[in-house]
Amino acid sequence: MKEKVLITDIAKFSVNDGPGFRTNVFLKGCPLRCEWCHNPETIPAYPEVYWKKRLCVQCGACMEACPRDAINPPIEPEIANIEGSTYHKIDRAKCDNCLKCIDACKYDALELVGKPMSVSEVMDVVEQDRPFYNTSGGGMTLSGGEPTMHPAFSLELLKEAKRRVIHTCVDTNGYCNFSILEEMAEYTDIFLFDLKHLDSAKHLEKTGVKNELILKNLELLCKKDSDIGIWVRIPVIPGFNDDIDFHTKASAYLASLTGNGTIGNIKRVDLVPFHNYCMDKYNWLGRKWSYSEIDAVNPSFLDIHADLYRRHGLITTVGGSGFEEIDTAKTLRNS
Repeated sequence: MKEKVLITDIAKFSVNDGPGFRTNVFLKGCPLRCEWCHNPETIPAYPEVYWKKRLCVQCGACMEACPRDAINPPIEPEIANIEGSTYHKIDRAKCDNCLKCIDACKYDALELVGKPMSVSEVMDVVEQDRPFYNTSGGGMTLSGGEPTMHPAFSLELLKEAKRRVIHTCVDTNGYCNFSILEEMAEYTDIFLFDLKHLDSAKHLEKTGVKNELILKNLELLCKKDSDIGIWVRIPVIPGFNDDIDFHTKASAYLASLTGNGTIGNIKRVDLVPFHNYCMDKYNWLGRKWSYSEIDAVNPSFLDIHADLYRRHGLITTVGGSGFEEIDTAKTLRNS
């Protein structure tokens, strides 16, 4: 395949996105607009520019290179970096992402977000970590953003990984035509499937889309007669889905998707505590974040929530380390 897709990062040694040590490929573009999103740079499906003010010497070279007058005039670096400063180098309303400012910057203060890469280029990076897959039961995880927004590209990546006998995971929000998931399932060992809320109106309010399609796809995936695994991932967000009532209903719902008293395709549930470590990304993109003042969720606070799922026979983790289920990590389908 000669097509290239924007990749924001290929993160190595990930332990929270599937079993073992994993290479996490972040594709750019997502149909959801989750207010708490920890990867805001992966939402738009076009290249963007980070402005890292701590590296900026305010030389003015980017302003001279910009053809759209989208660069604000230099100010003293100390003033730009002072706590509470509202100064931002790029006027995003004028910027058309031509990226000429990046070429002009000699101090790496301006950085491209979204590099076009081919399947072979991505796999060259993934292949570098093979020794760690072999010793830990790890492999490649497609993430984002949302891999199903690039169905042909993601499918070719999965096919190539399986051809090379590399374990595969797909991290998905489930908001797509089921045929895409069904086709990917032939080359996917584990789906990391997000469940954010059961109430469609609340889901719409915080993510920008209703959840009927997502729940339907999860149910269809659970019914699929195959040896794929599903790890349901629930981001626990303060004021949205951190209440016991939601988790009581969610645990019962997930249990209802299992058959014959077994856990079926749902191999485990991961409760993922909200954190605010992504604040720099929002600053670099010049975006305000409505969760900037919200404290991170202490994982120990979720033990009671996790017990609700365990009572239904669902293996449940808080945080989702890929080393907690070593038997699952050793399972590899050579599709």
